[in-house]
Amino acid sequence: MKNRKSWYRMWKILSFAFSMFLRVYWFRIRKKSDKEWEVLWEKLGRQFRQILFELEGVLIKVGQFISIRKDLLPSSFIDQIQDLVDQVPPSSWEDIKSVLEKEWGAPIENFLLSIETKAVASASIGEVYRGKLMDGTDVAIKVQRPSIPSIMRTDFRSLAIIIWFTQHFAPIPKEFINFKMLFKELKFVIERELDFKKELETISHFRDRFAAHHQFTIPDTYPQICTSKVLVMEWIDGVRITDIDFLDRSQINREELAQRLIRIFLPQWLEAGVFHADPHAGNVLIQSNGTIVLLDFGMVGEISKKDATNFQNLMQAILLKNYAQASVILKDLGFLLPGANLNIIENLLKEVLTLDLNQMKEMDLFAVKKEMNDIVKSLPIQVPTRFIFLGRSFVTIEGMLQTINPNNEMIDIIKPAFSDWLKQGNSNTWKLVLQWINALPIFRIFHSLKDLIESPQRLVVQKEVLQQRDFYFLIYENQKKQTFILSVLGFIGTFTGIYLHFSILWKFSIGVLAVASFFYLISSWRQRKWLKLMNRKTMY
Repeated sequence: MKNRKSWYRMWKILSFAFSMFLRVYWFRIRKKSDKEWEVLWEKLGRQFRQILFELEGVLIKVGQFISIRKDLLPSSFIDQIQDLVDQVPPSSWEDIKSVLEKEWGAPIENFLLSIETKAVASASIGEVYRGKLMDGTDVAIKVQRPSIPSIMRTDFRSLAIIIWFTQHFAPIPKEFINFKMLFKELKFVIERELDFKKELETISHFRDRFAAHHQFTIPDTYPQICTSKVLVMEWIDGVRITDIDFLDRSQINREELAQRLIRIFLPQWLEAGVFHADPHAGNVLIQSNGTIVLLDFGMVGEISKKDATNFQNLMQAILLKNYAQASVILKDLGFLLPGANLNIIENLLKEVLTLDLNQMKEMDLFAVKKEMNDIVKSLPIQVPTRFIFLGRSFVTIEGMLQTINPNNEMIDIIKPAFSDWLKQGNSNTWKLVLQWINALPIFRIFHSLKDLIESPQRLVVQKEVLQQRDFYFLIYENQKKQTFILSVLGFIGTFTGIYLHFSILWKFSIGVLAVASFFYLISSWRQRKWLKLMNRKTMY
C-alpha cells in the first residue's frame, strides 16, 4: 500500500513537471505573445499550488522555497504561490500517540500529566500539542508527522529527476543558475529540519546569544524528554506581531517595537553563525507587555566569516552612501554576473536607495515596483544559492516592519540599530571612519574622473558582450528546438509504426529519433561549453 502511494506521488509530481516543460516549449516554438505567456504561467502557477495542497508534506516547503526565487520563474507563476501557508490537516491522534510512545519507550502517562489530543498547530513536517508535565508545567510538544520520512524520500527522488532534466534540457543559461547547488541547499535545510535534536541545539544557542535582550524571549526546552522526532518546549502565550489591533489595544509603541525587532535580526544577518530562516508572523509573537517571542528554529541558515565581513562592509557602504564600494562588494559576494558594469550597478543603487518617502507616496507604487522589477531583470544580477534563505529572512522581517511601522523606511529603521551594533565592538570603527572619508565628494571626484574617462569604452564593451551572449545563446537554443521537434516526431512515428505494424515507418522513425537526440546532446554540450567560456570573461 505504501509503495503504491509513493509511486502515485512520484507520478503526480513528475507528470506535472514534464507537462509544464512541454507546454512552455510548445509556446516557445509557436512564438506566443507576452499576454499569452502571462496567462500560461498564471495557469501553471494555479495548477502547481493545487498539487502542493493535494500532496502536502515536503512539497509545501519546496513551494515556499520557489516563491522567493523570482529570478527562476516569471512573476505571474510566483504570484500564485506567494502566500503559501505551511498548514496541513493533522494526523490522527493514534498515530501521534504511537510516535510519542515509540520515541519515549514507554506509555505517555509516564511522562505527562495530561495532553490535549487536538493539535494546536499542524505543519508539513511537525504538529504541536499542548500538554502538562508531571509537575504541572505547561509545555508545547512538537511531534514529527509519522509519514514524513517516506514522503521526503519520494519527493527528493522526484526533484532529483526534475533538476537533472532541467539542467540538461530546459532553455535556461545553466551557468547563471546552479541547479545542483539549489537542490543540495534545499535538501540540506529540509533534512536538518527533520532532526529535532538539531532544533534543540539551535534553540539553546539562540537563548544564550540573546539572553541580555530586553523584552525578548525564546521558549525553554526539556532535553531529557526530547528526541530526533519529539521536541518538548515551554508553553508561551502570545499573538502574531502583525496583529495591529492587539498592538493598539495593548498600547504598544509600534515605532519602538520595530526598533527592537530589527535589533534581534540585524546581528543574525551581519555576524558569522546561524540565523532564523523562517521568521513569518506565526513564529514571531507579541505579548500584552510588549515582549517579543520567537518560535520554531527548525529552518535556519548559516553565514560564513567571509560573507559576514562582506555584509558588514556592504551595510556600512550603503549607510555612508558609498555606492561605488557597495557595487564592488556585491560583486565579491557573487550577486553580479560576469560582465556586469559596476557603474550601472552603482547608479541603480543610488537611484533605489535615495528615493524620498514623500515622493513615493504620490507615485503609483504598483507601477514603480513593476518598473524596478523590469530594470533588475534586465541587469546582470543573480541571487547566489547560499543567500536564498538569508534573503527570505530579510524580506519576511521587512514585510513585518512595514506592517508594524508603515510610516518609516526600512533604512531609517536599520540606521540606529546598526549604529548601536557598531558601538558594541562588532566592527572596526577606524575602518568605518576611513570609508566615510573616502565616500566624501572631494575624495570621490578622483574616482569619478577615472570612471568618466573609462565609462564610454566600458559601455561599448559591455554592450558587445551582452549582444554576443544573446546572439550565441539564441543560436544554440534554435538548434536544440529543431532537434527537439524532430525527436518528438521520431518518438510519435515509432509508436505509430509499432501500433500499425508498419515496420518501415517505425524503423525510419527510430533512426530520426536517434540522430535528433544525438544532435540535441551535441548542441547542449556546446552551449554549456560556451557558457563556461563566457563565465570566465569577467569585464569591469
